[in-house]
Amino acid sequence: MTTPVHDGSRDVAHDPVSGVPASFQVWALPGIPEVQPGDSLVKLIVEAATAERMPGLADGDVLIVTSKIVSKSEGRTVPADDREASIEAETVRVVARRGAARIVESRNGLVMAAAGVDASNTPAGTVLLLPLDPDASARGIREGLREALGVEVGVVVTDTFGRPWRVGQTDVAIGAAGVRVLEDLRGGEDTFGNLLGVTVTAVGDELAAAGELVKGKTSGLPVAVVRGLSRHVSDGGDDGGAGDGGGGEEQSARALVRDAANDMFRLGTSEAVREAVTLRRTVREFTEEPVDGAAVRRAVAAAVTAPAPHHTTPWRFVLLESKRSRTRLVDAMREAWIADLRSDGKSEESIARRVRRGDVLRNAPYLVVPCLVMDGSHTYPDARRAAAEREMFVVANGAGIQNFLVALAGERLGSAWVSSTMFCRETVREVLELPGGWDPMGSVAVGHPAAPPRDRPPRDGADFLTVR
Repeated sequence: MTTPVHDGSRDVAHDPVSGVPASFQVWALPGIPEVQPGDSLVKLIVEAATAERMPGLADGDVLIVTSKIVSKSEGRTVPADDREASIEAETVRVVARRGAARIVESRNGLVMAAAGVDASNTPAGTVLLLPLDPDASARGIREGLREALGVEVGVVVTDTFGRPWRVGQTDVAIGAAGVRVLEDLRGGEDTFGNLLGVTVTAVGDELAAAGELVKGKTSGLPVAVVRGLSRHVSDGGDDGGAGDGGGGEEQSARALVRDAANDMFRLGTSEAVREAVTLRRTVREFTEEPVDGAAVRRAVAAAVTAPAPHHTTPWRFVLLESKRSRTRLVDAMREAWIADLRSDGKSEESIARRVRRGDVLRNAPYLVVPCLVMDGSHTYPDARRAAAEREMFVVANGAGIQNFLVALAGERLGSAWVSSTMFCRETVREVLELPGGWDPMGSVAVGHPAAPPRDRPPRDGADFLTVR
């Protein structure tokens, strides 16, 4: 069998004096048989790497090992008719669905199709699950090769992934040992002296892809060797466990997985829309962190995409960004509210208790007053149709407010819609100097939540349905 060998140029140990170009070598290991449960991958790799005419293994080499042979040796083969149950068992959450296709997060934190449950390169009637702990599998191979051959090598366990925004699949690192999987270049300078502020190179994935170039999918070559990149291989002390090792450098493939807090694309489109709706919660306590006015304006832009009658635009949003304007409005509404409650005969104790409900507006770092305008509405001579016409505009305004609240949640801002302004519209129009045709439809307190929202009691949509 001809062994595929690739020489590739990379930015490694370049000698500026001799002018020798930076390079590395990568070759596949022929002769590894079909792996069975319980087989020693270390033994199979040693036999293949030290076979006649092979260059063997040396300190600083990196072994690129296809996860399928790891799974086979660990007995992770299951009957194909259990595939759906296996996907469910391996899935932590569904990221996106498109018909029968599912992108999910697996137990190992990997976001991939069908949790990595695969029917390729496995006997008919069976499917393969990913290794239980790919990092631990990589550590076992590394330690075994050290004991068998006395060499310090890195090991990368790989699987094939699709990628957002890009067509085609590529191999990536799902397990690693003795390899610096991330190279943090932040704080350095490029060749023009520009400061590097965000550059962190995914070395583990680059090694995986380099190995795939010579292993292929159908060649029966599940292991490759990369030589010439020893600067990414540790010297053999701590193999890193689940975090870092060898001088604090990341040696676990888990370091390549972006955590939820920094994942800007955590969900598929339809899933994100549904989650955004459920993220909209009433928040009554905010931190003192200022609100980004640009984020509120983006939410307004989303609000005005709501449906409206007669191709009208019945929404207006008044943004109260200064503390002075917020205080003037809340004070005026408070006085109007107290006057109404006294006219109702309420006691001063009852009035004080009720007025405290407005503290959410008083303490919020940002207020928005959505208003209804009837521009473009039709006029009717009878009260029935005139009332229906206004109700259409009110419904459209409510749809716009809901869009606004959901969009704020998408901006990671909390909100609370409070109806107070609807009970003292004249007062609000006067304080805010609004046109007479603008009807305030409540106030929205906006800010950064001071605490996570309480769990929402589940509601069954069937309880709100009538089917005819």
